[in-house]
Amino acid sequence: MYAGERQGDIVALISRALSAARQGGAGMRIARRMLGMLLIAAVIVRAISVSATENYPLSFWASQVANGLVLGGVYALVALGYTLVYGILLMINFAHGEVMMIGGVAGFFGLQIASALGLLSGSPLEVVVGLLLVLAFGMGIAALTGVTLERVAYRPLRNAPRLVPLISAIGASLFLQYSVLLIFGVRPMVYQRPSLIADGMRIGAVFIPYTGLIIFLTSLMLMGALFVIVQRTRLGRAMRAVAADKDAAALMGVDVNQIIAFTFLLGSALAGAAGVMLGFHNAVIKFNSGFIPGLKAFTAAVLGGIGNIPGAMVGALVLGLAESLGPSALGIPAEYRDIIAFSVLVLVLIFRPAGLLGEAVVEKRA
Repeated sequence: MYAGERQGDIVALISRALSAARQGGAGMRIARRMLGMLLIAAVIVRAISVSATENYPLSFWASQVANGLVLGGVYALVALGYTLVYGILLMINFAHGEVMMIGGVAGFFGLQIASALGLLSGSPLEVVVGLLLVLAFGMGIAALTGVTLERVAYRPLRNAPRLVPLISAIGASLFLQYSVLLIFGVRPMVYQRPSLIADGMRIGAVFIPYTGLIIFLTSLMLMGALFVIVQRTRLGRAMRAVAADKDAAALMGVDVNQIIAFTFLLGSALAGAAGVMLGFHNAVIKFNSGFIPGLKAFTAAVLGGIGNIPGAMVGALVLGLAESLGPSALGIPAEYRDIIAFSVLVLVLIFRPAGLLGEAVVEKRA
């Protein structure tokens, strides 16, 4: 009863904040912040009410947190590609999820090759080498796909209005998706996990699959490697120079086309790694496996701050946790987790358009 009364009070306060926001003027920003805080408070009250009713054990929440971190690791690898491309071209590459899917498909065939060579049934060292080869194969094919997309679908439109390459990206997404459907059919490709990673580990009552642990740790390592490349290498300096001003970078001797192609290669390779690891974790990959994860990774990039590499990681982990914990915490069916993810996107765009850590996009000044 107390929780119900509190929820009623919060709804009334939200209504007042909306009325203040509609009036505009100097109080708009304050009203918006107040509304955002009240929405967060409403979610917290609802979560407390549901938790008190359902009486979930602590191990249940720990398992959900582990699942959320795994989801966040996958979203992070794909979100980094969105962030890189947007930081340089101010363009959303909506075909990036399909690049991830192609990396997963390539990883499936790499897995068949490694199995035929006997690498996945030998000693633990041979299995690790075989898995690394599968990962490298998936990343390589995804990188090749990304570079080809940039050369064929995006480079000719670089000086066009920003809506034109966006439409081209949507067309490229559909082309890749239905090309894979036409070539390989609708039947999912099943990843056969080697025994070395087929099981998991227990921490108390919480079971963590090895594939989930590998996804999380690998995403952290790859994000760290990407951050070092962008901030500490000549190529990274050239990428930041192109992002700041393409014409000035060209005058200083930077090959702009080469740097943009390298950016697509880097982001697509990370998406390919996500596709392979998602294939191992879910055990299947098919023609539309990249569409929804791609959209959610875009949501994660916006949530963390578009163009911000650490922000993409933070946003992805927050989104993964929200998607994993949200249905149980709010007392709604698990099938509605996609609604939670995209509601987060809408709320971030309304209340904090720059993201949690802020955008890292350089704006040209006249």
